Amino acid sequence: MLNDARFTVDVELSIPFHDVDAMGVVWHGNYFRYFEIAREALLATFNYGYREMKASGYLWPVVDTRVKYRAPLTFEQAIRVRATLEEYENRLRIGYQIFDAASGQRTTSGYTIQVAVEENSQALSFVSPPILFERLGVA
Repeated sequence: MLNDARFTVDVELSIPFHDVDAMGVVWHGNYFRYFEIAREALLATFNYGYREMKASGYLWPVVDTRVKYRAPLTFEQAIRVRATLEEYENRLRIGYQIFDAASGQRTTSGYTIQVAVEENSQALSFVSPPILFERLGVA
């Protein structure tokens, strides 16, 4: 795991009504949307969001993911989603934590793993492309 504040971003969100079930609890699939919002914010800090990835000739599909619930999220709850870049040498592994904004209690954790695929050949890259290292400032 990396220990560099440049590789972490927090995003504040409020749970909308369309994300919850009849009990007012967030439907499980929406946690991945919250992760995605934080992931996009993290990648934007390096100017290597999805548009820039594609423009550089690489697609970065999510190939593995996990979410672990500690406490449910509910309608209108204010949350803070933290995304942290944990690995980048041969894949992007981004860890996530969701916190209740009022109490600071962690409610959820998880990760996503993305791999670089050369757009033209569709070949999987077993080492992250040089453009990623350049954008991260570790080239």
